[in-house]
Amino acid sequence: MLGLKLLTDPRWVNISEGNLEEILTDHAWCEQKAATNAITILTYNSEHEDIVTQLTEIAIEEMQHFQMVHNIIKARGYTLGRERRDDYVGQLIKFLKKDGSRNQSFIDRLLLAAMIEARSCERFRVLSENIKDEELAKFYRELMISEAGHYTTFLKLAKKYATDVDVDKRWKQWLDYEGEIITNYGKKETIHG
Repeated sequence: MLGLKLLTDPRWVNISEGNLEEILTDHAWCEQKAATNAITILTYNSEHEDIVTQLTEIAIEEMQHFQMVHNIIKARGYTLGRERRDDYVGQLIKFLKKDGSRNQSFIDRLLLAAMIEARSCERFRVLSENIKDEELAKFYRELMISEAGHYTTFLKLAKKYATDVDVDKRWKQWLDYEGEIITNYGKKETIHG
């Protein structure tokens, strides 16, 4: 369904289990960044009522996820650490179109968001199927379903507003690019790392 070129090696979960405090902190900040991204997209495209409505819902849900992860961190006696830089997302941002129309930029931001949600969904699936901690396995299964919905929303919106972009062609380019850069990740106890 996601079309990702390279799936995460399940052994990444072993790395993550070695430092649950770190993966949970990184995950919490990923949720906050996803909420911020949704707010940013709707802010710059507020003339589209459905963008405002749907991305407000996503932003709220992402902050609820942040709160859920933070509650797990507190319940386990961990501390929410400082925000982490997400190198994976930084690499994806380099692929954004730098020229073209305002609408082309808008479509590319939606596709960037869809890509991040797709990889997060895939990582949550791997965690849910491989982590030994039953509470976290169930938690990540539920979040996987949510992320799949976000991924679908961003892609549908890109297709709806793509008046001057071949979204299927551009999405394939995103998938190919992500397939190249993801080979450098999956070696750290971070959601995308």
